[in-house]
Amino acid sequence: MAQHHPPSTSASASLRLRLRYRFDNLVAGGTAALIGWFALACLAVVVPASAVLVWSDPSAPATLSGRLAAVWASVGQTLKIGGALGSPVHVLASVSLALVALLFVSTLVSLITTGINRRIMSLRLGHSTVLETGHTVVLGWSDQVFPVVGELVAANANQRRSAIAVLAPKDKVEMEDEIATRFTDRDRGRTRIICRNGSTTDPAELCRVSPQTAQAVLVLPAEGDAGAPAGADTAHPGRAGDLGNAGDAQVVKTLLALGAAVPDTCGAVVVAAVRDARNHLTARLAAGRGGHVLCVDDIVARLLVQTARQPGLSLVYQELLDFAGDEFYSTGAEELAGRTFGEALLSFATSSAVGLLHADGRVALNPEPGTPIAASDRIIVISRDDDTVVREDMAGCVDETAIVPAAGPRTPLAERLLLLGWNRRAPLVVAQLDQYVGPGSILDVVALDPAATPLGAGDRAASQLRHLEVSFHSGDITDPEVLAKLDVPGYDGVIVMGEHTEESSTDDRTLVTLLHLRAIGETADRELALTTEMSDDGNRLLAPAREGADFIVSGRLISLLMTQISESRHLADVFEELFRAEGNELYLKPAADYVRTGVDLTFATAVEAARRRGACAVGYRLGARACIGPDYGVRINPDKRQRVRFTEGDSLIVLAED
Repeated sequence: MAQHHPPSTSASASLRLRLRYRFDNLVAGGTAALIGWFALACLAVVVPASAVLVWSDPSAPATLSGRLAAVWASVGQTLKIGGALGSPVHVLASVSLALVALLFVSTLVSLITTGINRRIMSLRLGHSTVLETGHTVVLGWSDQVFPVVGELVAANANQRRSAIAVLAPKDKVEMEDEIATRFTDRDRGRTRIICRNGSTTDPAELCRVSPQTAQAVLVLPAEGDAGAPAGADTAHPGRAGDLGNAGDAQVVKTLLALGAAVPDTCGAVVVAAVRDARNHLTARLAAGRGGHVLCVDDIVARLLVQTARQPGLSLVYQELLDFAGDEFYSTGAEELAGRTFGEALLSFATSSAVGLLHADGRVALNPEPGTPIAASDRIIVISRDDDTVVREDMAGCVDETAIVPAAGPRTPLAERLLLLGWNRRAPLVVAQLDQYVGPGSILDVVALDPAATPLGAGDRAASQLRHLEVSFHSGDITDPEVLAKLDVPGYDGVIVMGEHTEESSTDDRTLVTLLHLRAIGETADRELALTTEMSDDGNRLLAPAREGADFIVSGRLISLLMTQISESRHLADVFEELFRAEGNELYLKPAADYVRTGVDLTFATAVEAARRRGACAVGYRLGARACIGPDYGVRINPDKRQRVRFTEGDSLIVLAED
């Protein structure tokens, strides 16, 4: 008969495991049991230790009762229960009071500790309210937040105290760490950057950044939308992709939440941006009458077209849009009241007048030189800063002998253009090109799937083109054999647009295309007139292109525009006119059309020459320095007393209607 053995686990359990098991049972017994056992454990240590202290003390009482009383006093002092001596009732009352006091103090400490921890956690989560006035609020988090913050810091460089409050559904500490990585304390200067966690579509959480007391509110696209490939929807041309719709919907909901949280923004400038042109009107309605909504696709398409026809124009806009150089400001016109705008052009030595801001808010860029200036008007100028607009008459610096007589208007010539790649912005580019080019111009489009692109044969949009004849060709723009068959050097201008595939992103394909185009240009020993669209400014630094090449980086461009408008609301109308085919725009005109080449002359002379042609000269570009950084030959708003010698390859930067 087999002998029965007890379970091996019970027989071989170690003392440590047994003690741990008992302790687990003790803890599971509840708070009362835990306090009781904890008190017994303390007494088991304190009473013997107190007895040792008393019996080893030479001055201890000689009697047993005296020594026991001394032991009790030591135990009472150690455990903070008094240790009073006397009758049993007196001792019991003393112990009871000591226990009540101990309970009160421990409870109070616990409550204070819990409250402090809760407050620290709340601060860490970014749930506290920002108590600032005149600050800038940034709603949303994406790659665009960094150029926005950088430009706002630059704009506030001459302010004694400024603040930027960022609200996004993102961990506060994580946001602060990312900003600290991009901007050191020295970079931020006197500007404080405050981050708060919360949903931008919740009116209650929007109040954490105090938009009601802000100077400006900027609404950024949702996370991932700002850097979304421009051509992510090429499978469905002309239709915004799901990501774009989600990002635009987030912007619209944020604008609605802002209106619910702050029905009256108290004069704050509200600036937002949407990607799909079809969502532009919806966002404008959500923003209200005082809000400004930029359409990324529309603005990028316009700048691509303008730059493709005028190489170097992207550098001009980059100089005007960032706060590191010269930008647009407005100044009072009291001293020039009663005089004409033409006279105002030569009334500033270190600023360039470009328009008038009327008292009713209307903006007039490059008005007729004979337009009278009212005392209530403000003059729109390009200047280094708002405090560098100083009145000084420059009419005496004009050299009449250096001005070239105005020639008749030039007949627009037919152009041959090449568009490489296709995305949802491409139809806008084609429509804009048709408004600029002369009759008989040709546009060749190379795309992966030309059959899926609009503007094909029989397309309604194609029948509306007046000056441009569009031809589509199937091909991979990253394939060197496809590019080699195109005779790229024979085109007047080349536009490279991001084209998205499942295998690679738009910028990746663009970089490969630029690499092959550079090889084609080197083989032909000719500089290609190339304009490139990119979504990530970091990729622009990797682009295999010559120094000073034209790049339109959508994310950075919109960030710069938003910060400019947030600093001065009337600039929305200024940029609206600059970026459309109608009205006044910036041009790079041959300097020889205005002044004599090969002679030293003041820039005031060039300003006067442009005035006589109904234009505002705001700078120039030297062809010999077109590939030399950091300015690549571009000089915006030079001192009108500065002397310069133009050559045949130099250009004058003018604001004109044509």
